Amino acid sequence: MTATKPFNSAEFMNHISLDCVIFGFNNNELKVLLLHLKYSKEYTLPGGFLKHDETLEQAAQRIVKERTGLNNLFLKQFKAFSDPDRSKSNKAIFDADMAGTKPDMTFFGKRFISVGFYALVDFRKVKPTPDLFSDRCDWVSLTADVTMLLDHKQIIQEAISTLRLQLNQQPIGLKLLPHKFTMPELQTLYETILGRDLDRRNFQRKILNYNILDKLRERKTGGAHKSPYFYSFNVERYKKALEEGLSGIW
Repeated sequence: MTATKPFNSAEFMNHISLDCVIFGFNNNELKVLLLHLKYSKEYTLPGGFLKHDETLEQAAQRIVKERTGLNNLFLKQFKAFSDPDRSKSNKAIFDADMAGTKPDMTFFGKRFISVGFYALVDFRKVKPTPDLFSDRCDWVSLTADVTMLLDHKQIIQEAISTLRLQLNQQPIGLKLLPHKFTMPELQTLYETILGRDLDRRNFQRKILNYNILDKLRERKTGGAHKSPYFYSFNVERYKKALEEGLSGIW
């Protein structure tokens, strides 16, 4: 859905929805992009429904683009949410009614199984865009205590758990960090996702052994300590690591 196009339930398949957990990294903090509903004042994940001519992956890319303005993002399907009671007392229907859009209860009143995707995005490039029923699209800290729609807190927790597992199997950072970054900045990203500290020497040795980084000649200046070198991801080797996987546990 967009803020300018009315919702037409005939375009979409019954019983299938998508919820997208969009992660960004800013000021050494992992954040998630949320919609703030106009009337019920709850937060909700960006989401939508599956068109008749779409794959789930195409629908997820469409939904994330509508909220961020970005194309061709890293998306991963992580779980389906099928609790029979999850769609009951859906305050989004109240918001649709208050917004003057009479919700089609032959569509919205049915049970929906939601497929969860998570996306990794460059915080600086995102243009947060609310949808038809929200007044804001906000970056919210994972530690913030906000009221959320339905089972969306659970969906976020499942996405984080999957992201942590991915650290043991695939590289992380290409979409979350700027083009050039220091080793301490990369370590901070890993520690933020894992929720614990990592030994500096062990981290550097392990990440360099993955052979996905290029060391640049430039150093970061202005700090109180010895200026660290900048690194960048070697995109070709990074993509190969995504396809073939990594070994080892953080």
